[in-house]
Amino acid sequence: MFFLNTRALPLGGGVGPLKVLDENNRVYQPADVGAAVRGHDVLLVTHGFNVNQADGLEKLSDWAKLLDLGSTVCVGMLWPGDSRWIHVVDYPVEGNEAIDAGNALADFLNNNFTPALSLSFASHSLGARVVLQTIQGLNRAVRRLLLMAGAIDNTCLAAEYTNAAAKVQSISVLASRSDDVLKWAFPTGNFVSGLFSRGAPYVHEALGREGPAEPYPSSDSIHADWQIPDGWNFGHGSYLPPNPLGASPIRYSPLPYFPPPDMPPPPSFAPAALQSSETLWQPAFSAAVQSARWP
Repeated sequence: MFFLNTRALPLGGGVGPLKVLDENNRVYQPADVGAAVRGHDVLLVTHGFNVNQADGLEKLSDWAKLLDLGSTVCVGMLWPGDSRWIHVVDYPVEGNEAIDAGNALADFLNNNFTPALSLSFASHSLGARVVLQTIQGLNRAVRRLLLMAGAIDNTCLAAEYTNAAAKVQSISVLASRSDDVLKWAFPTGNFVSGLFSRGAPYVHEALGREGPAEPYPSSDSIHADWQIPDGWNFGHGSYLPPNPLGASPIRYSPLPYFPPPDMPPPPSFAPAALQSSETLWQPAFSAAVQSARWP
């Protein structure tokens, strides 16, 4: 699996010259990843804040192994989202790094991914800003977008990133009211962000807690069923595999639809192999949503 690394340093630091890596940190040429995506649908996926390079490589490669997307090529995107001071208020400052990373990624994709059949994106947490900034700078349309636990204003699709949302054929959001990080840290951090940069901290909720605010993007482009049932206890870190994963990832058959709220909470409906795990079924479920909505 290839990764587009916008980090200047493995720990902390800012955005540096973009490098192409694999999961073992081997460096490749842009032409190598360009050849890998030629003629293929491509899914580009990124992590959130407070994630260093090693954790990003592991989380994204492990989540990619849970996907069932046929011949699609999955490419990771790394950015310097490490917390550098107080965790609650650090991520709005990291929003500036997310924007810089998104701009660098857009330039790289415009120059090197033109042979790809289509581009799609998935993100976790503040990675929502990375992918939306990337999409905003692309010279082409985007096939699909999945925003998981988005640590960004829930007005973003109709306000700050209206132009990016308009480029996407199909948008999915996964949100959970059990996400305590977004319940407490997001309003506090967004207050600081509103003072110094962007956002409306007095009125806006997080996209990854309540879903998008009205007005929604076109009903033809956004899936309406974004709220994960409260009883499923999806926290902020539930969407991607934990570090370290330990045993080999369990493959999870993609669901034909997003389970309705009255479905018995997992893992009761999950395959028997998943019922013994309290951590694997949740990232497996988020991967199943991506897989089920891929066709």
